[in-house]
Amino acid sequence: MRKLTKRSISLLLAGTMGVLLSGCAQDKEVGKKVEIEIVQYKPEAAKYFDELEEKFNATHDNIHLTISSPNDAMTILKTRFIREDYPDIIGIGGDVNFANFIDSDLLMNIEDYEGLENIRQSYLDIDKELEFVPQDGVYAVPYAANAAGILYNRKLFKEHGWEIPTTYSEFIQLCEEIQEEGILPLYFGYKDTWTCLAPWNAIACNLAPSDIAAQVNRGEATFSEAYKEVAIKVKELLKYGVENPAAYSYNDACTAFAKGESAMYAIGSYAIPQIKSVNPDMDIDSFVFPANEDESDNILNSGNDLQFSVMANCENKEAAYEVLNFLLEDENVQAYIDNQNAVPCKEGDFELSENLDGMKEYIEQDRMADFQDHHYPSEMSVDAMIQTYLLDNSENATETFLTRFDTEWKRYNRDLIRKVQEYQKENPNSEGGEH
Repeated sequence: MRKLTKRSISLLLAGTMGVLLSGCAQDKEVGKKVEIEIVQYKPEAAKYFDELEEKFNATHDNIHLTISSPNDAMTILKTRFIREDYPDIIGIGGDVNFANFIDSDLLMNIEDYEGLENIRQSYLDIDKELEFVPQDGVYAVPYAANAAGILYNRKLFKEHGWEIPTTYSEFIQLCEEIQEEGILPLYFGYKDTWTCLAPWNAIACNLAPSDIAAQVNRGEATFSEAYKEVAIKVKELLKYGVENPAAYSYNDACTAFAKGESAMYAIGSYAIPQIKSVNPDMDIDSFVFPANEDESDNILNSGNDLQFSVMANCENKEAAYEVLNFLLEDENVQAYIDNQNAVPCKEGDFELSENLDGMKEYIEQDRMADFQDHHYPSEMSVDAMIQTYLLDNSENATETFLTRFDTEWKRYNRDLIRKVQEYQKENPNSEGGEH
C-alpha cells in the first residue's frame, strides 16, 4: 500500500513538473566515473564536507563524489523521496526520522559493510532501539555523536575549589554552595523551547529505561510512572537558574555563560562553538549529569548526531561503500571531530576536545544512552510541553504534565501503537520494537 501511494504521488507530480529522476544510479556515469551523491543534514558542517568532497575527487579516479549540505535538508530529502529522486547516501541523525525511513523500506541493509566492525557497539545499539519493530540488518554507519550534561566554567571552579559532583545530592549541594557565594549556578534559555530538552534528556536517560517508548507502545508501561522522578528533578533545577528562564533564548544563555554570568550551563557539547564565538578563550569543561545517588549508575547522554545510510535502490553499492571507507578514514574522522567538537562513533585513538575531559571516561567505557527525545514524534511538541510544565506553579503541575504526556503520546502514535501491538500478536516471543 505504501509503494502504491508513493508511485501515485510521483505520477501526479510528474504531470505538473515534467519527467522526474528516479533511482540513485540513473545517469550516474560521468565518462568512466561512477557518480555518487550524498545529501547530509548538517549545514553548519558544510565547509568541512566541501573540503572532503574536493579531497575525495582528487584522490579517486573511478568515482566522482558530490556532497550537498542544504538548509532544511530533511524537508528536501522527504520531498525527493516522494518524487522517487534519491541520492545514493544520506547523512542524518539517529532520531525518529531515521526510524521512519527504515519503516518505509527506504534504506539498504548494509550489515555486510566491513567498516561496521570498527564502530562502537553502543552507537549501533542506539540505532537498533530506534526501530519501531525489530528489523534484520543494519541501516546506518554511526559517524559522530554529541554529548550532553553540564558544561562548567573551569576557571571559576578552580578559583572557588568547587568539586565535580558524582551524585544528585552532591550536585544540589554544589548549586547551594555556588548560590551562597553570590554566583548564579545555572543559566537557561527556555525561550527557545528545544533547550528545555537538554536537561530533560540528560536526566531521563539516567532514570528511565532507554526503551521506555517501546514499552509504552506495547502497553507494558506508562510515562506517568517512568518520568515522574525526571519531571521532579528537572523542575528542581529552576531554583538555581536565572529568574524567568523563558525570557532568555539559546543565544542569550550561551552569551551569558560565556561572559561568566553563571558557573554552569545544562546543555550539550553542540553549544560550545556558540559559546566560544562570544569568548574564544573561555576554559570550558563538562561532566555527566549525576542524576543518581550512586555514581556507578550514572550514564552519559550521547546519541548519533550524524550517521550515513545507503539508499535501498542504490545500484552502485561498491562505490557507495568506497565512499564510506573514505569518510571513516581516521584522518577524516579526526578532522570532523575538531571541526564540530564531536565524539567519534568509530573505535580508535582519537583526540577529543579538552572541553569534554569530564566525559571521556564514560565514552571510553561505553556508558552511554540515547537522547529520549529521539523517540518523540515532532508533532507532539514535547519541548513546548516541558516548557509549559516548568512555568506551571500549581500544586498539581507534575501530575498534570505526566498525564498529558501519556494522553498526547497515544494521540500522536496511534497508528504506530497499533502496528507494534499487531507485531506482538504475530511474534509473541519477541520484545517488540524499540521506539
